[in-house]
Formats: sequence, C-alpha cells, structure tokens
Amino acid sequence: MSKLAIGESSLLSADHIRALLEWVQEESSGAVFPFLACMAGTALSPGEAAAVRVQDVTLPDGEFGEVLVRAGEGRRVPLSPDIVGVLRRWIDEAGLEAENLLFPAELGGPLASFEYKRAWRQARQAVLSPDEVLTGLGEQVSGLRDSCLDRWLEAGVPAWGVAEWAGVSASWIALRYPHRFRLEDIEIDWDHLKEILRLPDIPER
Repeated sequence: MSKLAIGESSLLSADHIRALLEWVQEESSGAVFPFLACMAGTALSPGEAAAVRVQDVTLPDGEFGEVLVRAGEGRRVPLSPDIVGVLRRWIDEAGLEAENLLFPAELGGPLASFEYKRAWRQARQAVLSPDEVLTGLGEQVSGLRDSCLDRWLEAGVPAWGVAEWAGVSASWIALRYPHRFRLEDIEIDWDHLKEILRLPDIPER
C-alpha cells in the first residue's frame, strides 16, 4: 500500500464532523465556525480557505453555490446548500463587503491559525471519545479536507471530478483513498461486458 494512503478508520465520519462543528459553533466566536464549516464542505486547505474573499463565492439561496480558489491555476469548488446558508448568515452578521476576506480575524487581517486550531483542539477533547483522541482521530484541522474528499468519492463523484475540485491529480486520489477503489466493491454488468467485448464472427476454416 502507498505511503500516501489513509485508512478508513483514520477519517472523521459525517457524525463526527457534525458534532465537532456544533461544538465550535456554540463555544467559539468570530469567523472560526464558518471557516471550519467551509473547509468541511469544500475540502479547501486552511491556507486556501483563509485567502478566500467575499467576491470569490456565489451563494444562491437554497441551492448549490460555488467558491473560486485562486491559488495555483485556480479552480471552482461546489458549495452545498447548507454551507451556502452558513456563509450567507456569516457575511450578513459580520457586515462584510465584496472585497473583504471571507474569514477575517476579529481585529482585521487573515484569520490566524492559532485561533481555529485552538477551537478545533478543544472541540476534539469535548466531543470525541478518549480512545478516539488517543489514536489521533482528526488530530489536524486538515482532517476535514480528507474526510470531505472521501465523502465525495462515497457519494459517487468520479475520481477525476474529485481531483479537479481538490486541485490534485486523479492518481493522487486513487493512492490516497484506496478503499474507494476496491474491485470487489464494484458491481460489474457481466452481460454488458460480454456484449461490448464480442468479437466479429470468424468463419471456421
């Protein structure tokens, strides 16, 4: 197995993420909750999320939106209706303008890493079981990115699509999440396969 591979047991489940974000929402202030919620739903890296400006997001009410990631060659990543709602409320609450950073620190400027890392560390201690904390489940905030990419694959998004949204190669996705590419988990239509591989009739000699 590739050294890049991450095991299923090392990934935060959807229930874990909901519980952790609920704790952060209740116990933190400022941009920390919307910042982490955005990461959880877009698989942006912390640096990418910190650089997003209000003008980089499209937020139609009740529908899928989009965030423009300007790093590298640039890419567009979908925003689920739930994340759209979180960001619409945050922008209104914080009184942000189009040119503002989407997740500014309370005193202005980019959100400092120690702010969201502290909240994440406290949330893990409060929400996860002692065994889960001890094994390092979700130890890094970047665990939100890994879990999001895995859930996209689980939902049936093609590997090349997940790769495009994540800003990586499809081969990286396959090496990182090998449990999503096990042949025994794939339903093969053998009759269809037989049909498309049929050779032309060859007369007997």
